Amino acid sequence: MRFVPFVFLVIMLSCKQDKRYHDVAQEQIAAQELDAVKDILEFQNELNKEFKDPETSPLPDRHRKNFEGLDFFDPDTSFIVVAKFVRTPDAIPFLMPTTTDRKSREVVYGMAHFSLNGVEHRLEVYQNEELMQQEEYRDYLFLPFTDKTNGEETYAGGRYLDLSIPSGDTLILNFNKAYNPYCAYNKKYSCPIVPSVNALNVAILAGVKDFKPISD
Repeated sequence: MRFVPFVFLVIMLSCKQDKRYHDVAQEQIAAQELDAVKDILEFQNELNKEFKDPETSPLPDRHRKNFEGLDFFDPDTSFIVVAKFVRTPDAIPFLMPTTTDRKSREVVYGMAHFSLNGVEHRLEVYQNEELMQQEEYRDYLFLPFTDKTNGEETYAGGRYLDLSIPSGDTLILNFNKAYNPYCAYNKKYSCPIVPSVNALNVAILAGVKDFKPISD
């Protein structure tokens, strides 16, 4: 019967190894979640710095002097999605309406296909023809969208995401970095109006909320 303790020991070691592997996997997931939250909080801090600085803030002086910070949804990594990115190389440039008489010359650079809460969605991703001529914006892509929070928790006109041209066929959409157009803060700005094709039939509870200035 001397083999019994040996068999028992093998089983125990096997269980410990399985548990150890499981623990490592969980720790890796937790670390990735933590890194994602840190990145979101850094985005929020940088945006607040921009709004506090009179050189970069879209806020009029009467609102900036009492400005303490933008209102954000809590970071939520479930609103970070990996989209399948399909290029549209034959798309014809068009004039996107704005909140003023100006027209923004855009081209549909590609389509982002993704699933959120088990529902499939598709959004057009744009490239501005003027910006693409500038070296610093050569790989810049623009994704405006509306969702079910508009006019309630968020700005009625929708929100924007800044993206970069991906090297492959996937695109990370981090809705925690969705921000308001400048015309949500100051009517002197001319902001592209979100095309109706980019209306999401879901509430995106992430990113910047609607702006409510602090009165004197």
